[in-house]
Amino acid sequence: MARPEAPRGTSRTASPRPHAGGSDPHPADWPAQAADQIERVVGLVRDNTTGKAITIARGLVLGMFAVFAGTLVVLFLSITAVRFLVAYLPETAAGEQHVWLAHGIVGMLFVIPGLWLLRRASRPLP
Repeated sequence: MARPEAPRGTSRTASPRPHAGGSDPHPADWPAQAADQIERVVGLVRDNTTGKAITIARGLVLGMFAVFAGTLVVLFLSITAVRFLVAYLPETAAGEQHVWLAHGIVGMLFVIPGLWLLRRASRPLP
């Protein structure tokens, strides 16, 4: 047997029943509730989209700062090491002009790890 169809312009859902007690079923502060709901949804969307982008951007900025600061620290430590070696290397070991020896020692501190890293980089992956 076929189901009866509702007349045009009406829906099949039940019409709202009057609220018991005769009070309005919709509170007077519905605009505030709607605005709060919209604000919550917009905040959730913003956190899910721009929140991740901001976190990535902050990580990139902090990473670049760390690389820059690390480079400066290595530079200043190598300058300090050369100055220290020039001041405290005995003249009997390398003569009166022994700046070349200080530069050689500090240079080897960079060459040896560089060669080790180069050797590791040229190995085939397992």
